[in-house]
Amino acid sequence: MSKESAAILVGTSGWTYASWRGRFYPPELKSQQFLEFYAKEFPTTEINYSFYHLPKPQTYAKWAQQVPAHFLFAVKASRFITHIKRLQDVHESWRIFVENARALGPHLGPILLQFPPSFSCDLQRLEAFLMFVCERTSGVRVVCEFRHESWFDRTVYRLLKRYHVALCIADSPRYPRADVITTDFAYYRYHGRTELFASCYSDTELREEAKLITRAAGACRTVFVYFNNDAYGYAVDNARTLRQFLTSSSLAE
Repeated sequence: MSKESAAILVGTSGWTYASWRGRFYPPELKSQQFLEFYAKEFPTTEINYSFYHLPKPQTYAKWAQQVPAHFLFAVKASRFITHIKRLQDVHESWRIFVENARALGPHLGPILLQFPPSFSCDLQRLEAFLMFVCERTSGVRVVCEFRHESWFDRTVYRLLKRYHVALCIADSPRYPRADVITTDFAYYRYHGRTELFASCYSDTELREEAKLITRAAGACRTVFVYFNNDAYGYAVDNARTLRQFLTSSSLAE
């Protein structure tokens, strides 16, 4: 897959931040209008609300009505599935979660499974879950964001490839990172390089990331990129800068 044919979608991890008023959102803008305003500039966002709560189908449908036709939502899976049950006995929970999220219609992007740092590698448990996901909820793109170092292993990557699941390429000062592509789309999350959620990436760092993302795009159909350093509006600033670098001819130099 050539990088010219790959779509690179850059956005932020969420849009509901009141602290972005005056930095991104106009000061007078009502919070109910945030998403519509956000979607005029960015083609994608992550839904983090779904990690803590179970949005109803009508909530997803309402969000879908506020964005343009091309817009995609990545949906963070419930912590009940990843943190509390740790993938065990979650078939019904997963089914309900995905069924609700499908109310996004064509705006449904990947579903992100973020594993807690204390959840170490368990190949048998992961494969049992992914097998169920593939059999019962086909057509849904799935991403795994591992945080325990034991998951960063070739056997895990092979398993993800077998089930066409993406490895989340996550950048942070606290957790491991592996730039490994395991399916036909890539998924990047930027949590902050020096301080989790609260540090701004430099232009030099973003230029290097743009090169890595462009390289990944050569092997993918779609690349999703999200900035989760939401403090002080850094996520918006960094997303804008990264997009500039991604379209710059200087990357080829």
